[in-house]
Amino acid sequence: MCGRYSLYIKPTDLALRYGTINNDINFSPKKEIYPGQNAPVITIDTKSNNKQLKLFNWGFSPSYTKQKIINARSETIDQKTTFKKSFKDKRCLIPATSFFEWKKIAKNNIKHEIYLKNQKIFSFAGIYDQFRDKDDNLITCYTIITTNANEKINNIHNRMPVILSKNQEDNWLKTNNTAELKKLLSPYNNNDTVIENNSDQKQLNLFNDN
Repeated sequence: MCGRYSLYIKPTDLALRYGTINNDINFSPKKEIYPGQNAPVITIDTKSNNKQLKLFNWGFSPSYTKQKIINARSETIDQKTTFKKSFKDKRCLIPATSFFEWKKIAKNNIKHEIYLKNQKIFSFAGIYDQFRDKDDNLITCYTIITTNANEKINNIHNRMPVILSKNQEDNWLKTNNTAELKKLLSPYNNNDTVIENNSDQKQLNLFNDN
């Protein structure tokens, strides 16, 4: 599960990192992004084949649940009705500078911040779709794909977000081969993962992970 992450970077730096067009979004760097908030994602323009920087809302909102679906399991993403069409046609990159997991010790959930050694900005694999909000407005939402945790993160939590290497990002956005896409949804390298214990002890809000 990935319940919160950070993106402590300006949109102009995101544009440089991803080579995007249409970069005029209203976003300030955030040390912590929560489900239900708007955050930057990278999509592909199917007509021009250019990358675009967009602002979407975190968490799918299908009519059958009142809870945001913030994660989608890699193992079943091409089978579940909620996700399979987006997996085929509406994939995105979700930029991050770190993410958070909580380890349960006795009655406390201890917060840990996780980032990559040699990458200030990295990408989660994501999908997006459109849903109606409570006021019947059409909003575009994204969800983060998760996989089994690598050995290091497994000491904290048994799931982790799918992190794509730079040379996998274009494949994730552009390929139509389901088998190739599924190969990308694997745990990230142990050696590049850095974990810091955060003294802030908070109860992790529970969200759907389908």
